[in-house]
Amino acid sequence: SAPPLDVLLIPGGYGTRGSPPGLEDAIAFIRARFPELKYMITVCTGSRLAARAGVLEGKQATTNKRAWLDTREMAPGVKWVAHARWVVDGKCWTSAGVSAGIDVVLAWVEEVYGREKAEEVAGVMEYERHEDSRWDPFAVANGLPEDE
Repeated sequence: SAPPLDVLLIPGGYGTRGSPPGLEDAIAFIRARFPELKYMITVCTGSRLAARAGVLEGKQATTNKRAWLDTREMAPGVKWVAHARWVVDGKCWTSAGVSAGIDVVLAWVEEVYGREKAEEVAGVMEYERHEDSRWDPFAVANGLPEDE
């Protein structure tokens, strides 16, 4: 019963694994609302929910590197990118861990509102941005294979 959405931000965390109460409702919500969205942004293992909703099928995406192998196995139809802090494929913006989620949102702010606004937001947060979406030391640290 929510009003129409332009942007849906899907957080991750331990609640994206298993079958906690409300998880299937969240997945159904993502599936139902995806067609109307201008942007979908996932943070950390929020990409697992988007994948389970079927909206990442055939798209490039990333997720938290500690959940990488399990997530890739769970959703083999997604083109998972191991060595990426964030990935943009059409209206889908997916990020690796929590701090990568900050970077993907700032990249999105820059895309939509301009570089000056993204820098302003980062400054207010006292956050040093990683602007290279391919910068991801955690893929190597977690022993993930090179991307194809």
